[in-house]
Amino acid sequence: MDREFLADLFAPFGPVTIRRMFSGFGISADGITFALVIRDAIYLRADDATIARFEGEGSRPFRYDTSTKTVTVGSYWLLPERLLDDPDELADWARAAYAVAERAALSKASKTRRAAAKKAETDRSKAPKQSKSAGVQPKPKKAARAVDPDKKR
Repeated sequence: MDREFLADLFAPFGPVTIRRMFSGFGISADGITFALVIRDAIYLRADDATIARFEGEGSRPFRYDTSTKTVTVGSYWLLPERLLDDPDELADWARAAYAVAERAALSKASKTRRAAAKKAETDRSKAPKQSKSAGVQPKPKKAARAVDPDKKR
């Protein structure tokens, strides 16, 4: 699968960005990646709300082998092959995958904000306590005048 084929395939969904990723491509819209193309197979983003739809089609999650085990990535599921011949239905599946990816991005941003707020609160609680007059500088003392022994008062 090349970029031109993928752009045509996803055209009913709308404009997409196709970038090299791993040994394939990442497909995104508005900066949100919702599909992967690995070894000439298309995987769409999925979550608890959409996985049943993939299972009903006999699909499976993305898997890859390491030297010691097989890793399953449950957030990306194989696009049912029949959708390659039905661009309008493929666009519906792509919209659902985009919605899943968008929810995941919002959840991640929310977690990041919560973690930053928690860190800031921890930092404030560790800071030394300051008195009410903190920040008020005492008046400087007047410098002693130099005495000129030849000068009369």
